[in-house]
Amino acid sequence: MVPPPKVASALPPSESSAGSGGLLLQGVSKSFGKFVAVDSVDLAVRRGEFLTLLGPSGSGKTTLLMMIAGFVEPTGGDILLDGRPVTGLLPEQRNFGMVFQGYALFPHMTVSGNIAYPLEVRRQPRKAIARRVDEMLELVQLREFAGRYPRQLSGGQQQRVALARALSFGPPLLLLDEPLGALDRKLRGELQIQLKDLHVKTGTTFIYVTHDQEEALSMSDRIAIMNRARIVQVGTPTELYERPNSSFAANFLGESNFIRARVTGREEGRLICDIGGTRLLQRSPAMVPPGTAVTLALRPEKITLADDGAAAKDENRIRGRIARRTYFGSVLALHVDAGPLGELIVHVPAWRSGARSEAGETVWLLWPDDAAVIVADDDTAQSS
Repeated sequence: MVPPPKVASALPPSESSAGSGGLLLQGVSKSFGKFVAVDSVDLAVRRGEFLTLLGPSGSGKTTLLMMIAGFVEPTGGDILLDGRPVTGLLPEQRNFGMVFQGYALFPHMTVSGNIAYPLEVRRQPRKAIARRVDEMLELVQLREFAGRYPRQLSGGQQQRVALARALSFGPPLLLLDEPLGALDRKLRGELQIQLKDLHVKTGTTFIYVTHDQEEALSMSDRIAIMNRARIVQVGTPTELYERPNSSFAANFLGESNFIRARVTGREEGRLICDIGGTRLLQRSPAMVPPGTAVTLALRPEKITLADDGAAAKDENRIRGRIARRTYFGSVLALHVDAGPLGELIVHVPAWRSGARSEAGETVWLLWPDDAAVIVADDDTAQSS
């Protein structure tokens, strides 16, 4: 049996209740010898929000979460909760909830016992523990499983027990390290909804780590995209998807076509761009000087297929030939040879694609002048 940890709460009770949890990272770094795992990260997590750290494997997101939790000591920088430094506190002194991909449930304890454990080590009164366990069982809809052991539960049920245990003592923060990674796609989708509902019901600050873009988009209030040990952009799911600031952000969160062009002029709030003799219009408030090379990120679903080249004055039109097609059920991905623009990917609803979506067909590609965004090729620019 795992002995109960010594819990010495360094935070006053008012700072340790659910609903608090404004977190500030200032220049937080971590190096392992010469390897920089996290490089001078600044991040403000708002009280009660659901913030996701999103990035590829090795980007530093889990190391950053472990520093917030207290399991990894920063090489530099400060971590503050509601203005109070917690950088030097042990994990148990920070009083944060934690949920791992592997659940980490006690196999010899029932569902109720697992949920009660954090309350018992905090020496809560027996009646208060029983009442809180009952509330948490109701919250995660596992009341009828209270007497079962982890081995008698499905993966999704075990994850809900882990969530209930982590929330049972009302932590100021709940830290989640890829908690749905071991589940199949359908079950992940169901638990994403349940997890977001839990966040809304409890009002606890959630910091969630994942490499799954769909999870991040569907659950988060804000997303911090990480790459090469740094945060490259922070914003709401809509802001990051519609207005990525770099080619990395545009390609990692969703899929994008990248068109490299040269600005030749400006008219009516639009840049006139040239790609190998082909003229494109790009709406932009920025005054970009003629001769400047730019990269445009264009989402595949924002391109329309047409039988002829008729276009409105605020649309771009390009003639191309379908090289190949990939069927994804609801969506058909068409790879179109667009001459000087290279190969563009176009997403169309599969049920209405029609005969013009076959390989070898000649089509016109249309998109409005505000469909693409100008992105930086440098993916290391940090944004807060």
